[in-house]
Amino acid sequence: MKIRQQGATLLVVMIFLILMSLFAVSTFTTSTGNLRVVGNMQTKQEGIAAAQQAIEFVLSSELFTTDPELVSQSPVDVDINGDGSVDYVVRMTPKPSCYRVTPVPDCGESAPSSGGASGTLLEGISGGGAASTCFTREWNVRAIVTDPRSGMTVAVNQGVAVPSSDSTCL
Repeated sequence: MKIRQQGATLLVVMIFLILMSLFAVSTFTTSTGNLRVVGNMQTKQEGIAAAQQAIEFVLSSELFTTDPELVSQSPVDVDINGDGSVDYVVRMTPKPSCYRVTPVPDCGESAPSSGGASGTLLEGISGGGAASTCFTREWNVRAIVTDPRSGMTVAVNQGVAVPSSDSTCL
């Protein structure tokens, strides 16, 4: 009888050992998968930040409204972590496009400011009285970010309104 009881104990211990091993492998697989998901989300967020940085760079350029074709041909290199090496390459694809021009009524009229002096409603557009007309050009800018290390690609669309004295889209 004693031999059978000792054998049963060994069998029960072996079953528990196998179950614990399966539990450990399952936990390791789950945590590795979660780590990959977090890494991919971080890379995506960095790509979106790089796209925003490149869009701001392009919007601050005078070429944005005068030569959008040149803007789309020149990639923007972004160093997201400040180590001096290019982390992401951003392209404006397709070229920025003006899709609507909206008149701004009475943009030339002066409005009192907090100091008592008069100024214009839109910065950078000089007013010539009530007869002057200003416009807002609405643009669509699309930035496509590629990460050469991971192969990640992110596209970001940005709409922007630019004050103008001209009523035509380029």
